[in-house]
Amino acid sequence: MSFNRKEQRNRRHLRIRQRIKGTAERPRMAIFVSNKHMYVQFINDITMQTIASTSTLKDGRNCNMETARLVGASAAEAAIAKGISAVVVDRGGFSFHGRVKQIVDSAVENGLVVSLKEKKENAKEAK
Repeated sequence: MSFNRKEQRNRRHLRIRQRIKGTAERPRMAIFVSNKHMYVQFINDITMQTIASTSTLKDGRNCNMETARLVGASAAEAAIAKGISAVVVDRGGFSFHGRVKQIVDSAVENGLVVSLKEKKENAKEAK
C-alpha cells in the first residue's frame, strides 16, 4: 500500500467510480477540490461527454466554505439550464465533509435532486 496521499485519493476515486455511472437522465456530478480552486462537472458516462461545468478559475476567490456555497449554486444553475434535475454525486475520493459537502448541499438547495429515495418515500405516502 502506498503512503502517498494523492495515490490514496486516486485509489478511493477508482473504487467509487466502479459503482457510480452517469447517464443522460441522471449524470454524474464530479467534484474536485484543490488548495486553490474548486471544479464541478456534470458528465454523461455513456456518451463520455461533459454536459455542464463550473469552477472558481474565473473568479479568483479564496477556496473557502463561502466560495464552495457559491460554486454549488452556480453548478445547480448551469445544470438546470441544460435540463438536468437529478444527479449522482462523485466526490472524487475526497471525504464528504467541508467544502465538498457544502457544494452538494448548496446545489440541492438550488434545485438539484441527489437522492431518489425521498421521491419514492413521498410517492408511497401519497398512496
